[in-house]
Amino acid sequence: MDWMVILNIAVLVAIIALLVYMQRKHVSFTKRVFTGLGLGIVLGALLQWIYGSGSETLVSTTDWYSVVGRGYINFLMMIVVPLVMVSIIQAITNLEKTAQLGKMAGWIVGLLIVTTMIAALVGVASATIFDLNAEEISVGEAEQQRAASLEERYSTDVEAVSTPQRILNFIPSNIFLDMTGARSTSVIAVVIFSIFVGVAVLGLRRKNPEQAETFTKMVNAVYGVVMRIVTLVLRLTPYGILALMANTVATTDFAGILELGKFVLASYLALAVMFIIHLILVGVFGLNPLNYVRKVLPVLSFAFTSRSSAGTIPLNVSAQKNALGVEEGIANMSASFGATMGQNGCAGIYPAMLAVMIAPSVGIDPLTWEFLVPLVLIIGFSSFGIAGVGGGATFAALIVLSSMGLPVGLAGLLISIEAFIDMGRTALNVNGAMVTGTLTSRILGNFKTEVFNDKTAIEEAKSL
Repeated sequence: MDWMVILNIAVLVAIIALLVYMQRKHVSFTKRVFTGLGLGIVLGALLQWIYGSGSETLVSTTDWYSVVGRGYINFLMMIVVPLVMVSIIQAITNLEKTAQLGKMAGWIVGLLIVTTMIAALVGVASATIFDLNAEEISVGEAEQQRAASLEERYSTDVEAVSTPQRILNFIPSNIFLDMTGARSTSVIAVVIFSIFVGVAVLGLRRKNPEQAETFTKMVNAVYGVVMRIVTLVLRLTPYGILALMANTVATTDFAGILELGKFVLASYLALAVMFIIHLILVGVFGLNPLNYVRKVLPVLSFAFTSRSSAGTIPLNVSAQKNALGVEEGIANMSASFGATMGQNGCAGIYPAMLAVMIAPSVGIDPLTWEFLVPLVLIIGFSSFGIAGVGGGATFAALIVLSSMGLPVGLAGLLISIEAFIDMGRTALNVNGAMVTGTLTSRILGNFKTEVFNDKTAIEEAKSL
């Protein structure tokens, strides 16, 4: 191994030791998260400045850093299925009537889809303001290869699957397969199975209370163990963010960002506007937007660095429940649903911007009602089943562009800035899920306002 790589690993270990020291000194969880974030940015920038993008030393270094960064994401993905399953079963068994479950799911799905449609309009506006046009982007070898890859993916993953088949993909046929996360809709499938189990327990409680009580006690015990595992994994958050951010900054194609700067600015303007709309919704429902922002920032920071809505589910649920005051069942359902449907960034803003960019290349005026109304409706309904991991936005774009009769290959023009934009999109996706949970809990009357207003609740637990 190159001695420079060993030195780089030693630097990462030294920073981790600093974060461990801060934990032992009982420095707050939020401060440790942002310390890891800041030091990761500095470390990544230094690595790229010293070694240069694409150098062998840098590639080897980021591979070793991934043991910490991607390893942390793997731990989070490890607990997603048991957390979602046990939490939703427990939440339903605590309901008095199944009608409450219908209201909960209805509001969550409805808010996710409506905000995604609003996000689509924001994306259209931003692309129009910046006068984005796909024909103005230079096409190199990488873009051509990406376009060919997207055309191939469209023919296998999109064109070959009809809308009824996509709906059927939500229904679990082998729950053990979905527990492995084998499909993009696995999380939703697990949620549906868990709902069936919970409703079955409610029915069993009326016919055989003793059996229902035995099962409920077992679920409560398993829930306690799962939540303890969640706590143990969340303690690793500062280290995971440190390594993820260092790798992200070290490997970012800044030349590509500068070349496509107009699209980057348009994208982040749209993301910022939609985030402000989220805060306005929070304010309309009688909550302090600034207090909300302070409490969700650690979660959004991880979503930004990891580019994984699914991997953020445990952090999402924990923050909603412990810091925002969202009812537990709603927190679990909104985080789970928000990772696979109604993603404001990946399934809303991004496909809308691409459609507006590409439409002129085939002689279509994107600013007509005949184009905009179908676009917004398609974006809303096609947002179901979009995978909450890196690459989900591309799949959403393929569905929308093909449905609008636009060439899907042109989406490959943005390959050099895809990762950089995806970071912001993922953070908005997760924020959309958290706002949805907050508003739903507020609407259904089980929101804990005292927890939301408690500034100390932001830390979740001093033991983290």
